Amino acid sequence: MLEKNRFALKEWAVVLKALSEGRQILLLRKGGLIDKNSRFTVEHSEFFIYPTYLHQQRNGILPAACEDLERLLSSPPPDEQVMLSHYAVVHDAWKVTDLAQLQRLAGSHLLNAEEVQKRFLYGKTPGLYLILLRIHQLPKPFRLPVRPHYAGCRSWVDLEQELPTAGCRPVLDDAAFGLEIRRITALAKPPVQPGGPTQK
Repeated sequence: MLEKNRFALKEWAVVLKALSEGRQILLLRKGGLIDKNSRFTVEHSEFFIYPTYLHQQRNGILPAACEDLERLLSSPPPDEQVMLSHYAVVHDAWKVTDLAQLQRLAGSHLLNAEEVQKRFLYGKTPGLYLILLRIHQLPKPFRLPVRPHYAGCRSWVDLEQELPTAGCRPVLDDAAFGLEIRRITALAKPPVQPGGPTQK
């Protein structure tokens, strides 16, 4: 793990809650409107999670997560402030081009089937990036002022300052994390083709 980092990935606050509690270790991403060519890429192998409160959709998540969403929306942080409480290390990432593989992951994340299909089909090329993350809780959250360039439908944020990661602890122990990695990989990772690497 890096000792310091200045990059963050935007994600719905309700998804961050699931990540922070070990109920989810994966993200399914397509790309923000401001991302280069509107495509998502795993630009950084480690990053802080930047919780977002706009565009969270009740009709895009599982019914069981709606109560968490309502609680989060009822007490968002001040508009001029962002709180970073968790840090992620990418364990693996690949593009899934078979919707059936993603459908087998139902229950492994908060998105409902309709939202997954919508994201999968969005844009010119069907598919979603699946990112497996080891989530760590920071010993104390960082509260930062929101800069103008943080705004907009972008995936990655440059915080313009390096923040320390010392004292982070994983939210899942090694055994639990390894079990989830094996389960998800078996369900959704394409096999290695003879003579070529696994698609990423």
